[in-house]
This record gives sequence, C-alpha cells and structure tokens, in this order.
Amino acid sequence: MARKFLISRIALAVAISGGLTAAVSSSPAFAAKKEKVSGSFSKEFSAAAAEFDKAISGAEANPAVKAATDKASAAQTPAAKTAAAAEVDAALGGADAKLAAIGAAATTPLDKIKLGELTRNVGVLKNDPALQNKGLVMMINSGAAKPEQMGQLQYLAGVTAYQTGDYAGAVQYLKPSYDSGYRDQQGMIDKVLADAYKRTNNSGAALALSQAEIDKAKAAGGKPSDGALRTALQAAYDAKQVGPATDLSAQLVQYYPTPASWQSALQVVRSLNKNMGAQENLDLMRLMARTGSMSDKSDYLSYIQDADPRRSPGETLKIIDQGIAAGKLTAGEVADYRNVAQSRVTADRNGLPSYEKEARASSASFAAINGAADAFLSYDQPAKAEELYKLALPKASGDKDRVLTRIGIAQADQGKYAEAQSTFAQITSPTRLPVAKMWSAYAKSKTGAAAPTAAPAS
Repeated sequence: MARKFLISRIALAVAISGGLTAAVSSSPAFAAKKEKVSGSFSKEFSAAAAEFDKAISGAEANPAVKAATDKASAAQTPAAKTAAAAEVDAALGGADAKLAAIGAAATTPLDKIKLGELTRNVGVLKNDPALQNKGLVMMINSGAAKPEQMGQLQYLAGVTAYQTGDYAGAVQYLKPSYDSGYRDQQGMIDKVLADAYKRTNNSGAALALSQAEIDKAKAAGGKPSDGALRTALQAAYDAKQVGPATDLSAQLVQYYPTPASWQSALQVVRSLNKNMGAQENLDLMRLMARTGSMSDKSDYLSYIQDADPRRSPGETLKIIDQGIAAGKLTAGEVADYRNVAQSRVTADRNGLPSYEKEARASSASFAAINGAADAFLSYDQPAKAEELYKLALPKASGDKDRVLTRIGIAQADQGKYAEAQSTFAQITSPTRLPVAKMWSAYAKSKTGAAAPTAAPAS
C-alpha cells in the first residue's frame, strides 16, 4: 500500500543513475598548467598517467570506445554487463591494468585525486557503479579535494554505494553531504538517504531527516516540499508510527491537495488506524469521494458496504453509479447492493420531511434526531443535516465525536471551512481523531492558506 505514494525504488534507481555521469573536475589534465592547484604531481605519476589521461579525455571521440560504452549503458543482464565492460576495457587498451600501474606510482595528494578521477571515469564508461564508487572514495580521501567540491563528491560516492547495495556506505557519504548543505539538481539526496536509512533498519533517522526539512520550511514561512512530506510519511508508515503518519498525511493533503496525494494519505490513515470501525471508515470514504481520490474497486466497495444500502440507499446508489461510470465496478458485481438500495430509496427520500418533523419534536430521542441528520447528509442536504446534528449533540453522550464529525462534514460541504475546522478541533476520541484531522486538512486546503493550523489535540 505505502509503495503507491513514495517514489518507487525502480524510479529512484533510474533517477539517480541519470545524475551519475556528470563530470567531476577535481584535478587538471597534465598538459593544462593554467589552473592553480595546491601540491603537484610526482614525476613518476605524470609519466605513468599522462597517456591514459588523454585517452580518457578523448573517449567520446574514439569510435571503438564510444561503441563499447554505448553497449555497456544498454546492457541489462549481468553477463551482458560483464561482456560490455570487457569491451570498454579493451578499447581503452587495457584500462584495468593501466589503472593498476598508475596507482602504483601515486604518492602525492594530487596524484591520488587524479587516480580517483581516472578510476571513477572508467567506471562511468563501463557503467560500473562499484568502480565509480572506488574512484570517488579515492578522491575524497586524497587530501587534495577542494572544500567546495566535497559535498558533490560525497553525494556521488553515496549514490554509487546505494546502487551497489552498500546501504551503510551510502549513509556514510550521503549524511555528511546532506549536512554540508549540498543539494543535487534532481533533488534526490534526501530520498536516497532516507531509503538507505530504512534499508539499514533505521526508519527513525529517515523520519528525523525529513521532519527537519519540513520544520525548516515552516519556520521560514513557506510550505514543505512534496518530496520531504512524502519521504517523512513513508518513514513514519514503515516504522508504524500511527500518530506521526496521520499528522504527515494531513499535512501532505493540506499543502498538496491533489487526488494522488489524497489517495496516498487516506490509504495510510486507513491502514494504520486499525481501531476504526465502519462508521469512521464511512466518513473517510466520503472524504475520498469528495477529493476524487477513489481509485480502485476496493475503494468503491468499501464505501458501498459501510454506507449500507438498507440505511443510506440514496448515497449507496450514487457511489454505485460513480464506480460503474469510472470503470471500477461492473453492474453484475454490485447488483445485489443496487437491488436493495432501489427497493428503499423512493420511500426513504420521500420520508425526509417526516424524519425532520419527528426529530424536531421536543420528546425526540437521540436516535431519531441523529438518524434524520444522517439521512439529510446522505442526500446531499448539508444545511439541514447541520441543523439536525446540532439538535442531536446535547443528547449524543458516547456518540458526541461522531456527531461532531458530521457537523464538520456538513459545514465543509457548505463551504463553511473555518467553522468546520473549529468543529473538527473539538474531537478527541482515538477512533475519531484521525478522521477529524483529515477532514480538517481538507477544510484548510480549501482556504488556500499556506501556514498550517494546529491539529486537533492528540
């Protein structure tokens, strides 16, 4: 379920791969002496490496190297990758052997950073993340890397470690890169670091990482990024932290109220809050319907079953028709629900005036008043429903939070968003609080305000 809302690990791998072939200029070519760098190449290293450095610099212009490199980039199976890497090695005149010989001559910091750069670039040509990582770590540890380049080098070392499955190594380099303030152009560093944390069984660190970004954005008067919210939400979901996951779900849809965000957020809330019953779920399904986030057959069937065609025939028929129109339901699979609803809907709709009359009687019971209010809400008459729910509230006793929830829903349906938020903020019961938070986020999102309101007390 959670994989629907965070970037998939396949997409993550593709995205970071696209950013790993950019050149990292950390040391000059031997023929170029204009750039001032601290230290110098040893004579032995210069003699050993100069020719190979030229070959690597001219790789794109070498037809044999270019053809082998293209083959390496396209290889999919381990066997094809090994064969293509061997072709690249041969086209470069024995790259592995030359790197070994050059490495034996590397003694100064500048020698070592150049060796790392050559190693990394051969890894790029071979499409070999492990070799790229080896070269990048050499550059980091050379003692010659410029401070302003260290964040990028650590990032690239981290993602190449991630690609090889060395998630502890990924954290080792991504964390200092992130802490230094480095941000890659693709905006992937926090996502890769958070996933590396999770894969090393440290979901708490992944959540703290993203929460810090969220808090920073809020403190600056802006809104958190969609990526930070989703990364934090994934971490909270993975750690089964119900309260934080619910709060982050509410923030995601408040700031980014798209159908996709609503679908993800409500799936998380429904999945983690296992103590909710049919009536709580019904109110969440109503929210899914209002936000256009019902996406599959199970969503529609859950709504139909919780609405119950015997109790809310009009609302049930509406959802049946929407599900069929959306291509998510077939007429045959909901025929029994439709038959029950159709047998009751006319009498039920025609009975609304009598329901209201009975509810307004001074001797009316809570059940009569609340039932009438439920009926009006189910027939999309929120103003009347709000009036009746407010009559029921003093008699609600243990059902107070359910009545408050539906007062808030009726207010939101009328566009009375500030009043709805105030109503939802009064809800405190554990089973109703997640529902209230999501509906409050819905009301807040409709105001267009950037800053969050206080969540209902937890």
